[in-house]
Amino acid sequence: MEPLGDDQITAGLAGLPEWQREGGGIERSFVFDDFVAAFAFMSSVALLAERANHHPEWSNVYSRVHIRLTTHDAGGLTQRDLDLAGEIDGLLR
Repeated sequence: MEPLGDDQITAGLAGLPEWQREGGGIERSFVFDDFVAAFAFMSSVALLAERANHHPEWSNVYSRVHIRLTTHDAGGLTQRDLDLAGEIDGLLR
């Protein structure tokens, strides 16, 4: 899989307004009511990621979850990252 160009990334992020480009990836932070809600969200994301065989870099502190998506094998952002970000956002709808 090839890394996306700047125009492709800009177009893809137009549909993902909460995600921010950071270097060769995209990132978003989430805040939940408590640790249990944050962990439940992470469990749902884990199932999406495993199905896609595309795993995020992430961290969790109490009610906060931070996710970074990048495709290490491609050396940057690919369509897989944008697709997974969209699926993650779909969990919150």
